[in-house]
Amino acid sequence: MLGEYRIVGRRASEIAASVEQGVGSGALPPGRLLPPMRELAAALEVNPNTVAAAYRTLRERGVIETAGRRGSRVRSRPASTIRDSLGFEVPPGARQVADGNPDPALLPPLYDAFAAAAREQDRSPMLYGASPVDPDLARLARAALDADGVPDGSIAVTSGSLDAIERVLAAHLRPGDAVAVEDPGWGRVFDLLAALGMRPVPVPVDDDGPRPDGVRDALAKGSKALIVTCRAQNPTGSVITAARAGELRDVIAAHPDLLLVEDDHGYAIVPDPLHPLAGTVRHWVLIRSAAKVYGPDLRLAFMTGDPLTLDRVGGRQQLGPGWVSRLVQRAVVELWSSGAVDPPAVERAYGERRDALIAALARRGIAACGRSGMNVWVPVADETGTVARMLHAGWVVAPGARFRLAAPPGIRLTVSMLTAEDIEPLAEAVATATAAAPRRSYG
Repeated sequence: MLGEYRIVGRRASEIAASVEQGVGSGALPPGRLLPPMRELAAALEVNPNTVAAAYRTLRERGVIETAGRRGSRVRSRPASTIRDSLGFEVPPGARQVADGNPDPALLPPLYDAFAAAAREQDRSPMLYGASPVDPDLARLARAALDADGVPDGSIAVTSGSLDAIERVLAAHLRPGDAVAVEDPGWGRVFDLLAALGMRPVPVPVDDDGPRPDGVRDALAKGSKALIVTCRAQNPTGSVITAARAGELRDVIAAHPDLLLVEDDHGYAIVPDPLHPLAGTVRHWVLIRSAAKVYGPDLRLAFMTGDPLTLDRVGGRQQLGPGWVSRLVQRAVVELWSSGAVDPPAVERAYGERRDALIAALARRGIAACGRSGMNVWVPVADETGTVARMLHAGWVVAPGARFRLAAPPGIRLTVSMLTAEDIEPLAEAVATATAAAPRRSYG
């Protein structure tokens, strides 16, 4: 079963280390089936519970995965390998519509904001023991949350949305816990759960957000947390409507101990109103990122939530990075308060590009999805073939495998860099690439 590689060890830690050494050296390649626990215990002359503990450690570290009676196998890729890195060579001259980046032309210049922030720091340097959150940023953030009906709570600042999600999950959950996630959904969240040793439970998505029946089923399966995207969902562009929010609140209200994580990364780039689920359960957070509106390199997100969760996140943060640079926080305050970005103009620009592409695809008989945000999701039957044919036609698209667990295949197109002249050629390329296969639905 293991070829020439021999697992050794008397203690669980030694057995786990032996397997990890084999995986790291390539002697245990991805997909390799490991011995049943009792069989390995007999070979090593140890108690089966010792092997069970070793396998549990390996699962928590993302080294192996277990599928019931089908046994345990080496994961197809390390838990630390992000889905975005599993790509392909991009030929010279190909157009990139796969990366999910905002349009640089719609991002504000940063020089003046950082200069003003630096002058403030010179006058009053940030030293150890000071508040980790800039008071002006907290004031602006809380006022915006109040305007959108988000329940009251203090403000915490993290190094982006994914950092916030990781800290919140780690504050309440443990390896092995199940987490309900949108499917299709943000691939980085799937990767994060694997790295944390947590188990994703897929929830189908339609244009109005996570489907209530899917959430109900995921919670019935023991999910201890639910991660949802409020609007501009990646990759489908779905938006949680008022009616859907009411349905979802009814479902999750029956699970008061559920951890609710709402990702509102579309704040200030989409016109759709927010319908928060926050406050329905005891432990919740709502996260907003500066990446799409001010620039990804700022690495800043802010969130609010229940007092216990924010206290745990802040306490653990103090034992690591301590805080997100107050210089960066101050620069965001300068950008925000100076009106460096005109949200309606940004919303209009992305909306016009997205709607134009969806309309062009519809004229060719292709039903694409993208109610809000910067992305369009195109259900396809032959995902690999479509991606390859698009690449041959000079367009780099994101394969749906980066965003799927159990959902049907698809491709994601980012519209942020498109011009009016790009719309028809891109739509025609998609139509040609998908002509040989029937359409699929993402719901």
